[in-house]
Amino acid sequence: MESVSQTAYRSQGFIGKYQRLIKDVVIPYQYSVLCDKAPDTEKSHVIANFVNAGKALRGEDVGDGFYGMVFQDSDAAKWLEAAAYSLALFPDKELEKTADELIEIIAAAQDEDGYLDTYFTIKDREKRWTNLLEAHELYCAGHMMEAAVAYRESTGKDKLLKVMLKNVQHIYDIFITQKHGGVPGHPEVELALLKMYRATGEKKCLELAEYFIDQRGKDTDFYKREAEKRDWTVWGSDPADNEYRQCGRPVREQTDAVGHAVRAVYLYTGMAELAAESGDKELLAACRRLWDSIVKRRMYLTGGIGSTVHGEAFSVDYDLPPDTAYCETCASIGLMFFALAMLKNEVKGEYADIMERAFYNTVLAGIQLDGKRFFYVNPLEVIPGISGVSPTHRHDLPQRPKWYACACCPPNAARLISSLGKYAYGEDESTMFCHLFAAGSVDFQNGGKITCETGYPYELTVNYTVVKGGKTLAVRIPSWSKVFSVTRNDEQISLAPKNGYIYVDVSDGDRITLTLDGSPRFIYPSAKLHDISGMVALARGPLVYCFEGADNGGDVVSLSLDTAGEARVQPYDEVLLGGTVKISVSALKTEDIDGLYSEDAPKRTPVTAVAVPYFTWGNRGENQMRVWMNRG
Repeated sequence: MESVSQTAYRSQGFIGKYQRLIKDVVIPYQYSVLCDKAPDTEKSHVIANFVNAGKALRGEDVGDGFYGMVFQDSDAAKWLEAAAYSLALFPDKELEKTADELIEIIAAAQDEDGYLDTYFTIKDREKRWTNLLEAHELYCAGHMMEAAVAYRESTGKDKLLKVMLKNVQHIYDIFITQKHGGVPGHPEVELALLKMYRATGEKKCLELAEYFIDQRGKDTDFYKREAEKRDWTVWGSDPADNEYRQCGRPVREQTDAVGHAVRAVYLYTGMAELAAESGDKELLAACRRLWDSIVKRRMYLTGGIGSTVHGEAFSVDYDLPPDTAYCETCASIGLMFFALAMLKNEVKGEYADIMERAFYNTVLAGIQLDGKRFFYVNPLEVIPGISGVSPTHRHDLPQRPKWYACACCPPNAARLISSLGKYAYGEDESTMFCHLFAAGSVDFQNGGKITCETGYPYELTVNYTVVKGGKTLAVRIPSWSKVFSVTRNDEQISLAPKNGYIYVDVSDGDRITLTLDGSPRFIYPSAKLHDISGMVALARGPLVYCFEGADNGGDVVSLSLDTAGEARVQPYDEVLLGGTVKISVSALKTEDIDGLYSEDAPKRTPVTAVAVPYFTWGNRGENQMRVWMNRG
C-alpha cells in the first residue's frame, strides 16, 4: 500500500480549515521567527546561521556566528517541508519565491565535499563526525532530505534535492567507503533516506538506510569510545546510556519502546519503511512488537507518548500519570509516521485508529487555535499554581508559549497538518484506501478519483462520491464505532469489516455513505494505571474530551462524573473555541472542607459538568483542566 501523492488531495472541511490556518498564519509567522523578526519571541537565528555558514566557506567574516541548538538547521528544513506541502494545496508565488530564496542560502552553505551543517561549518570544521552521540549532524541532514523530496514533489524544482544528493554522497563516503562506524544518536535520517531513494532511485540512499538500521545496537561501546577520543561535549550526555537512544540491542531483537520517545518512533518508522521496501519479515516482526509495546502499555488515551520529563522518554509499562505527562507534540507526530509506515506493510485498522487518535488529540492540542502559540508538552491535567510552577510539574505549562529555544514541535506540526492527505488516503493497483475521514477530492495514481463530504470530527456521517471508479473503495471502520451503517446509492448494504476496513467495488457515479456512532462514550482505565485507577474519561468519535474551569465555575477537581447518568451532546456552537461541540454530563460537586484534612464527610451537590474537546483546551486563559475525572 502506497500513500497518495500530496498533490492529489485537495482539502475542505475541518482539515481544510487547519491547512488554511497553516498557510495563512503559521507558515508566515514561523518564517518571521526564523528571520528573528517576530516581536517578543524566542530568538531563532536559523537563517542567519545558514548565511554565516556560507560566509565561513568563502573565507568571509561570519559576524555574529552560530546561535541556537546544535540541531537548529532542522527548523529551516521543517519549515521548508511545510511550505512545500502548502504550495501543493494552495499555490502561492510569494511563498514559493521565499522558499526558493531560502534554498539558495542553504545551497551556499554546503561545503565542497557535500557536508551541510551550520553548527560545525561556522564553529569548527575539524570536529565534524566526531560526536554522533549528541551533535545531530545526521538528524539535520535527514530533515533537509525530507524537505528536498517534498519541495520537488510539490513544485517540480530540484535544486535542494541535488544539494541533498551531494550530501548523501558525502555521508556514504564517510560511513560506507571510509567505514567511520557508528549510527546517529538521534534517529531520523533512516526514514529520510528511504524517501530520497523512492524519489530518486539512488541506491546509495537505500544502502545507507539499511546500514544505519542494521548497525544500530550491534556495537554497544561505540559512543563510549567516541567520547574518549574528544575533549568536548554538547550536553554532557551519558555515552553508556544505550537504552535512551535505542542502541541497547540490534533492532530486530528489540521488544520494548524505550528511551527518548521521538527518537524511538523516528527509528521505528525507518524500520517499518525499510520492511515495506525490502519485505524483511524479521524486521516487520520487531516493528509489530514495538508497536504493541507503545499502544498496549505505554500510550496515553490522547495518543500522547513519552510519560516522563526525564529524557523526554518512555518510562515503564503502565506508568502514565496525567498531571506530569510529557507527551511531546513531536512524539505523537512521530507515532503517526510509524502508523503510516505500518499501513504500508499491512492494511489494518488499528494503525489508522492510532494515527487518528494522535492527530485529533495531542497533535492538534500542540497548536493554539489562532496558530500563534504552541505546546511542546501535552499534559492531561493542569492546575494553575502547580502546573508550570512546582519543580515536579514545571514542564507542564498551563498556557502555550509563542516559541521555544528548542523549537522542534511548531514546524513539525505545520508540516504534518499540511501533508495530512498522505495519511488520510492510500492506494494500491486496485484499491483506494480511506484511512482517515478528510473532506475534499482525491486523485489516486491508480486512476480512481473520489470526493469526500463530511463535517467530521463533529458530524459522524461521511459521504463519498466516486468520480472515477472501476476500483475497490476500502474505508476504515474505527474501533470506537461499535455500530455503523453503509449505503450505496441510498440503498443499505451489509458488509463485515476485514482488518478494520470495509471493501466496496465502485463504479463511476456511485455514492457511498458511512454513518458512524456519534454517542458519547465513558472510558475506563485499566487497574494497572495506578494514577488514574477508578477514574473515568469522556470521548465522542475520535475526540477525547476534557473538563476546563472556564465551563465549570473555575473548578473541575471537585467534580465527580455520574456514569450512570446521560452524557448529552450539545448542538454545534459556531462561536465557542472556533466552532465546537460540547458534552454535558451529570456530576456531583464536592464542597471544600475547613483545614487541610477533616473527619467530616464533605457535602456533595448535583450539578451538570461540561466538557470540550481536549485539543481546544488552554485557549481561554489559565484555568483548571482534566481529562481523567473522579467517578461519582
